[in-house]
Order: sequence, then C-alpha cells, then structure tokens
Amino acid sequence: MLNSTDKIIRHKVGLLNLAEELGNVSKACKMMGFSRDTFYRYKSAVEDGGIESLFDQSRRKPNLKNRVEERVETIVAEYATAFPAHGQHRVSNELRKQGVFVSASGVRSIWLRQGLHNFKSRLKALEAKVSEEGIILTEAQVAALEKKKYDDEACGEIETAHPGYLGSQDTFYVGTLKGVGRIYQQTFIDTYSKVAFAKLYTTKTPITAADMLNDRVLPFFETHSLPMLRILTDRGTEYCGRADQHDYQLYMALNDIEHTKTKAMSPQTNGICERFHKTILQEFYQVTFRKKLYSDLESLQKDLDEWMNYYNNHRTHQGKVCCGRTPLETLLDGKKIWQEKFIH
Repeated sequence: MLNSTDKIIRHKVGLLNLAEELGNVSKACKMMGFSRDTFYRYKSAVEDGGIESLFDQSRRKPNLKNRVEERVETIVAEYATAFPAHGQHRVSNELRKQGVFVSASGVRSIWLRQGLHNFKSRLKALEAKVSEEGIILTEAQVAALEKKKYDDEACGEIETAHPGYLGSQDTFYVGTLKGVGRIYQQTFIDTYSKVAFAKLYTTKTPITAADMLNDRVLPFFETHSLPMLRILTDRGTEYCGRADQHDYQLYMALNDIEHTKTKAMSPQTNGICERFHKTILQEFYQVTFRKKLYSDLESLQKDLDEWMNYYNNHRTHQGKVCCGRTPLETLLDGKKIWQEKFIH
C-alpha cells in the first residue's frame, strides 16, 4: 500500500507527465485539479533538483533531545537512594546548593530512565543497595523506610510474621431489619492467614466489640495454640476510650493484647477489613437478601456462620501469603513455621 507521501508525489509527477502528453498545460491542470502556478513551480523544482525535490521540505531544524550530562544523571540517581523521600523539586533545589544545576523536570526525566519515578521504587533501589553493599543507613534513609512501612499499613500491605501476630477488627453496618432495627457486624481478620470471624449485633458498643473477641476469636486461637499479640482497629468509640472505664480497652489489657489504632482521618489504614467487607457484601449479603426475608437476627447469623465456614475452609484466597490456598490452610502452614522459629 502507498503511504500519503507516495500518493502526493505520484500526483505531482502525474500532472507533469499529463501536461507533456497533452501539450496543453491548462487542460492538464484542469483535469488534475491544480492551478497553472502550481504546475510551473513543480516543473521548475524537477528541472533544478529532480523528482526528489517534489518531496515536502520542512524548514524546521531538528529538535535534538536535550539530555543532561552523564555525570549529572549519576549524581541524581545517587541522591535518589540517599534521600528517597525527597521529591523532584526538593532534589533540584538541594543539588543546586552543591553546584549541580538540573531542573525539577530534568530530575523527573532521569528518574523515569533509571526506574526511580516513585517513592516505592526509590526505596526498592535503596534496599537493593543495602543488601548488595552492606552500607550503614543514614537517618534520612531509616526515616524513609519507616515511612514506607507505615504507608504499606495504610494501604493494607501489613507486615505480619505469623498467625496471631496482628489481627484487624472493624465494625460494618449491614442495614435495617424490619422488627429488629439496625444491624451491625463485628469483623475480625487475621492479617497473616486471612482467617475471618463475623458476628451480628443490634448496637455497636465496647461490650459488643469485646464480646466478638471473647466468643469467637480468642477461643479459636487458643484451640490452635497460637498467641494473639496485637489488634488493629480504627478510632471508633467502641474501640477507644479511657483505659480504666472502657470495656474493650479493659478486655485487651486483661488478655495482654497490644492495641494499635489507625491514623486519624484515614480509614484505609484498616484496608484489610475494608476489602473483606466488600467481599462479604457482594458474595453474601447482596445474594442472601434477594433469596430470603429475615425477621430475626438469629436466622441471619446462622446463614452468615455457614458462609464464614465456606470462606475460611473452602474459598481460595489470593492474598499476599495465601497464594491460592484457603485461609485455614494458610493458618495451619503458618503455625508450623511459627513453631519452628519461635518454639524449637
């Protein structure tokens, strides 16, 4: 197939050849749709430079890629691992003080070429450098790594060593049942294995939050001889209050469980529960409420328990540790690893 340039050139050459065959410039121009002035320009161009002169000639000078010196690029890349938390404008300003002049957009271009375009990639490069060279981290580098750890927790990417190392608890508003009233679900998820528990209440209070742990969670982990070390919650009134007067806080203290609270105004910090709530809403509640009318809390709880049994024992999970196993399989495998590391 001919591209547009070839077609244009053929059209121009065709005009010249047709005029020569007919011996009549006006007739040839009329047939080809050109003016006489255009014909004589084409003819003059061919006489001076041949057919090649009919190609469109751009008068613009080529805009060569404006790339910084290799020395500057190396300095910017080294700065990225030394201070991974600094943004492109900060890097530009700091390097200017050292006599290295590169714009913020120039820093960004270097980062893109070096694969350092975001905070996580710069931290990854820092961790690789530490493992390869065994360097001693500066205060700025340690602070950046700590910030990454906190940001990972904010996105639900929580580092957890074994089952029971960290649990996540939250309250989920289910809806309103006629004759019953508002329904709240207390949710607990083990962040390692993704084993989950859910119990329904008509209120959300410190008592119900503690009852969930006492009735479902701690007995389960005691059965498997696993400790429950820490629980992450949001800052709701059912979880937070004066330690000497708050039922949930008292229960945590009596069972020697560390209580960690999410960052203020950041519910995504408890993202693992948020994601589970989306799953249970789509796979259980939205289905069961279309199949059955509930008039009491007990019948809904019974169906919920059946679904939770399916979730923990039969439904495969694509979590960071699960990798296609069921939550219970992940917990049992994690228990073996925990026993090998911490007991034997």
